[in-house]
Amino acid sequence: MTTLYIDGDACPVRDEAFRVATRLNLPVKVVSNGSRPVRPPGLPNVEMVLVPEGADAADDWIAERATRGDVCITADIPLAARCLAKGARALSFKGRPWTTDNIGGALVGRTISQGMRDMGQMTGGPAPLTKADRSRFLAALDAEVAAARREAAAPPPRPWVSFE
Repeated sequence: MTTLYIDGDACPVRDEAFRVATRLNLPVKVVSNGSRPVRPPGLPNVEMVLVPEGADAADDWIAERATRGDVCITADIPLAARCLAKGARALSFKGRPWTTDNIGGALVGRTISQGMRDMGQMTGGPAPLTKADRSRFLAALDAEVAAARREAAAPPPRPWVSFE
């Protein structure tokens, strides 16, 4: 069964994800280290997971459990890469699907931005979430869940074998 994993500490689209998950009868795990308290929504399909404080504790919890057929909602590019490596799908808060085709460039861009910040340059932060972003997120989440369900139902991919 497809599970939604939400990187919950700073997720601005939790309510939208809850609505989609409830409509599609999906379990949701909202994972947080408690640095920004998240109020439980009181929905039977939503589980609030509190992990110990520490850098990447929530990311580690999600990456250890996400598998083929699951969807991770996160703005954290390294977490998205880890989920993709496990066969799960990943979606940004603004509705951008992370894929094996675009995650490498995103990781490089993140590294460059970090280097610029370390040198004292102002790189700016993400633009505020708009109504159009929320709409795009909802459409993308529906598409990602449908694709994840198809993948979960399909036989696992066969390992690559060299004929040399």
